[in-house]
Order: sequence, then structure tokens, then C-alpha cells
Amino acid sequence: MKRRDFLAGAGLAGVTEIATPALAQTSPTIRWTLTTSFPDYLQVIASGAQAFVQAVRDMSDGRFIIEIHPAGTLAKPLDVLDAVRDGRAEIAQTALHYHWGLQPALVFATGAPFGMNAREQNAFFRFGGNDLINELLVDHKLIAFPAGNTGCQMGGWFTRELRSASDLRGLRWRLPGLTGKMLTRVGVVPTASSRSQVAADLGAGAIEAAAWVSPVDDEALSLWRVAPYYYYPGWWQGSMAMHLVFALDKWNALPKQYQAILRAASDVANSDVLARYDALNPQAVRRIVEAGAKLRPFPQEVLEACWQAAQAEYREMCEADPVFQRVHDAYMSFRNDQYLWWQVAEYPFDNFAIRQRSKG
Repeated sequence: MKRRDFLAGAGLAGVTEIATPALAQTSPTIRWTLTTSFPDYLQVIASGAQAFVQAVRDMSDGRFIIEIHPAGTLAKPLDVLDAVRDGRAEIAQTALHYHWGLQPALVFATGAPFGMNAREQNAFFRFGGNDLINELLVDHKLIAFPAGNTGCQMGGWFTRELRSASDLRGLRWRLPGLTGKMLTRVGVVPTASSRSQVAADLGAGAIEAAAWVSPVDDEALSLWRVAPYYYYPGWWQGSMAMHLVFALDKWNALPKQYQAILRAASDVANSDVLARYDALNPQAVRRIVEAGAKLRPFPQEVLEACWQAAQAEYREMCEADPVFQRVHDAYMSFRNDQYLWWQVAEYPFDNFAIRQRSKG
């Protein structure tokens, strides 16, 4: 079997026959629409919607059909929740931190600065965390389920090397949202730059750094030609979870068996996207370095300055917003408990194996 064929099918193995026998012949035929925040060039993330739709079709024996509308066709990428609420679509595929204007605590639905990794966050969602997220959405007549994760992202592309925290002062960095807001505390100047413009802006000096996603996504941009320093880790995105967001009234009207299918299909997408990133990133980062990128870890002093900035921002936001504080405290408490386990087994195991590998 070819490797790409294996990757294409791995996420659906074992699920296509689960629900079919339970569906009565009288089960309704349903057609829904899905709108997405993610353009096709983010191929791995986009594959999550495709895996979800195919799993729903298979598990419903073809009775539940969902049509995907590409980003920007039915709704602008940041307006997909509006499309669900006003009835243009029943489902949106998105990262909920894009919509933190609805409620700042939605950042914890996607991945908070110095937050959890993908496994930890999946455990958080499974054991109460996603219920907290849905409490934030219920007043907006929405309900959401995790449906993909990039894992830890890269720190981004820099035109010059970072040696100390002082190098952050005045740095024009393409880094939006909460992270950009936090980094103003260490002197960073957050900027906006579209994907089509980011290389030109780096080359012209309009910006000096740009965060994108992960090696498999970054490779197509060839940014090493204008910003050769490729930093890691993306501490603000140790886990980027995507959600499928449903119109609550449409969800509640579904037969229970169809709700179960949608939940199961969301789980398919959730595991499939992360597995694809894990499978494809190693070769992508190797190719990027071979092409000329200079792979660098953030200096410890830089990470510590960013950590302090993040904690100060969290404190201020918690003081201003009791809802934010409630979700923040639950999220960070779960993270801290996870660290107790990871430092006992997961981290020492990985760290030792990585050191042994480097010895050859």
C-alpha cells in the first residue's frame, strides 16, 4: 500500500460499519451544509472536515449528507459562526479562538499561550472541558465538539537571530489575537499580514517575523528565502484544537442516533488531523532545513520573558472577567495536574529516547 493511501484511510479505519445496523429503514434522510474557516491550502486541517463528512455518510448508510462549502464562499472565514446562527449553514469548522470577541474565554477552546499539548487538551475536553466551552456558546445558540488538532506549532520565521529578550523590543511580528496582545508587554509590535503578502512584507522589512502554523503548512510559503531563522516552539500554540460548531436548535431536533453519529464522526476528524500532522511534519521540517532554513530554539531568556508577560495578561483578564477566570482556572488546574504525570513518565521517556537517537 502506498504511504499516501495509508494516510488517507487511517482515520476512518474501523468506524464505517459501527452505526449502520442500528439505523432503522425509517430513519430520515438529512442534508446539511458545513462552512469552514480554513482555506484549502491548509490541507491537513481541511482534511478534517472531509474525514468528518465521509464518516457521517458511512455511519448513516448514506442517509446523512453534509456538503462542504469552502472558506469564503458561504461566509468569510471569521464569520462562519454568524452563518450557522442565521441559518445559512448547520455546521462550522473553525478555531474558536478566532471568535474570542464573543467571549474571551473561548481562547481556551483552541490553545492558550503556555497551555496544554494536544494529548492533555484532548483529555481536558473529554473530562469536562468541552462542557465548559459549550456553556460559553449556549447563549449564542451553538454547540461544539473537538474535531482536529495541529499539535504544537512552530514559533515562526525571523529575519534576524534572537539572542536575548531585549531583541523583542520593537520587533514587528505577524502574530494576532491574545498572543499579540500579551507580547506588547515585552515590546513586540504585533502586525497583520495576509498569507499572500507575508513573504513580500518580510522581504521589504515591513515585518521582521511571522508565525504561520507547522512545517507541513509552512513549507509552501518558502519563507526561509526572506526570513531564514525558523524558531521553535510556538509556545502560544502548544495545541491548536479545531471544533465543529452546530446550530443548537438543529442539533436538538436530531434523532439521538444521528447525534451519536455526529459525535463519533467528530472524534474521527479529531484523531485524523493530529495523526496527519504527526506523520507529515518530520519530513517537512527536514526538507525546510535542507532548503536553507536555520532551525533555532527560542533562547531561555526569551521564553521566560514571554512567560511572565502571559501570566501578567492572564491575571489582568481574570480580574476583569469572572467568566474568563472560571474557565482559565479550570484549564490551568488541569494543565498543572497533567504536568505532574508528564514529568514522571512521558517527558523523561521522550527526552532519553531523543538523546539516544542523537548519539546514532
